[in-house]
Amino acid sequence: MTTTTKTMLDQQLKHARLVSSIAATVISLACGTNYVYSAWAPQFADKLHLTTTQSNLIGLAGNLGMYSMGVPVGMYVDRRGTRPPVIVGALLLGLGYFPFKAAYESGTGSVPLLCIFSFLTGFGSCMAFAASVKTSALNWPHHRGTATAFPLAAFGLSAFFFSASGSVFFPGNTGAFLMFLSVGTFTLTFLGFFFLKVYPRSSYHPVHSGPGLSSSQQLRRTLSEESKPQAGRSFVDGEPGMSPTVYTTPGGTTAPALSGAIDELVGPSSSRDVSPPRRSNDVEAASAGTAQEDIDETSSLVSRSSSLPGDVYVESSVDMDRSHRIDIRGWALLKSLEFWQLFCIMAILAGIGLMTINNIGHDVNALWKYYDKTVDDTFLVHRQQMHVSILSVGSFIGRLLSGVGSDFLVKVLKASRVWCLALGSVIFFIAQLCALNILNPHLLGFVSGLSGLGYGFLFGVFPSIVAESFGIHGLSQNWGFMTLSPVVSGNVFNLFYGKVFDKHSIVNDEGERTCPDGIDCYKDAYYMTLGACAIGLCVSLWTIRRQHHQRLKEAKRTAED
Repeated sequence: MTTTTKTMLDQQLKHARLVSSIAATVISLACGTNYVYSAWAPQFADKLHLTTTQSNLIGLAGNLGMYSMGVPVGMYVDRRGTRPPVIVGALLLGLGYFPFKAAYESGTGSVPLLCIFSFLTGFGSCMAFAASVKTSALNWPHHRGTATAFPLAAFGLSAFFFSASGSVFFPGNTGAFLMFLSVGTFTLTFLGFFFLKVYPRSSYHPVHSGPGLSSSQQLRRTLSEESKPQAGRSFVDGEPGMSPTVYTTPGGTTAPALSGAIDELVGPSSSRDVSPPRRSNDVEAASAGTAQEDIDETSSLVSRSSSLPGDVYVESSVDMDRSHRIDIRGWALLKSLEFWQLFCIMAILAGIGLMTINNIGHDVNALWKYYDKTVDDTFLVHRQQMHVSILSVGSFIGRLLSGVGSDFLVKVLKASRVWCLALGSVIFFIAQLCALNILNPHLLGFVSGLSGLGYGFLFGVFPSIVAESFGIHGLSQNWGFMTLSPVVSGNVFNLFYGKVFDKHSIVNDEGERTCPDGIDCYKDAYYMTLGACAIGLCVSLWTIRRQHHQRLKEAKRTAED
């Protein structure tokens, strides 16, 4: 392959990957709509005469679909590829939101049935979002953090996009806004499906010999016994979902996987000996013709070494990272103390964030009705949507800051990424103090903004922490287990909020529930989350200390070996 041809191919692949990344970002924009629940939940509850606890149950069902299905969805995406989950997610989102519009228009609806439809919206979001993030990671294996930051950030901006659009095009019209959610989420996800594809890396791998070759790119020769397990792992046994079938090219065609070619070149294991030395240009030609890395949409997020004829391969510096050297999953994961430390941090902080995310609308109603008796529903809806937008923007900023900040901590300060979780705990602590002391509803933006920022810090860095702690090979499964924690804590905090709010609520002559007590309507709930923040901070610092000692022991063992 000539240099010109290689350059043209690289440009085509880069352009195709960029289009796919844009599609992944658009799909993610439709997947965070569970966080816009507070923008329409109070009006929906008033129309159907629901209690705050019942309203929270419906919102929790959406969170349940999003978080509890992480493990099976991750396994499904690994096995079936990234495209089927997107189309299924589009259908579930559209079908999940439409019944809410119908129930609002009729003024009646079964709470259990509404919980089921809410669960479907979360389930659909989980499927489409997992596929979009994995596609971005596979398309940009050497820029995985940056590539996944865009769909992650779009997921955080989803609530802002829909709430802002609703306030502009459907001001005060909850029924039309619910229809917008149904049609909008389906359309964005469905259109993104046609452009979301996984593309291979360039098949051209120049290898230069000589004293100037860096240690991370040295041409090494391995014995057949050493290379055989790796080859088997990459092309035969594989991680869950590592299918050695086909990949997509920019032209829409497919190319066969290389397992057969590798077997043919290497031959039976019984006849594999150390090959005679090859010149660097021979290796270059061989790699250009036959040894391109097999990456398709069913590949796990694993960095593999190139399999070249004669058991010669290029050792990538990425593979020397700790996340590529360890693989902890399944029972080994559950036996790990570090897993339970991170699980507790996720449960505490995510539960705190979800309580405010799902109930900021109730906070707005309680404070404004106490502060100004003349406010009408249109004004309250606008304020609810404004605070949902503030939450969403805060989450977006937090995700970006924690992603970039965690890289700075690791690469420059040589510190743990968990410091971002400690900072997130502090941000949440300040947000709870604001919620407990703000009486003027004009200042309620501090509560929503800081809560969104803390939530963004949590989810922006946590996947990287999981990969770094337990290995990237089982990231989909391990992340799925980790996201089970908000299911428990979210239920506890939200139901407690509902009980507190209902205790202060009264029912008027028209059957509508309202709370006339202002900040006292929800104050007790924030006392509980304030204490939870302190616990989360303590667990974060404990985790940092333990990680530091564990890494020192690992470095000492490596030096001794």
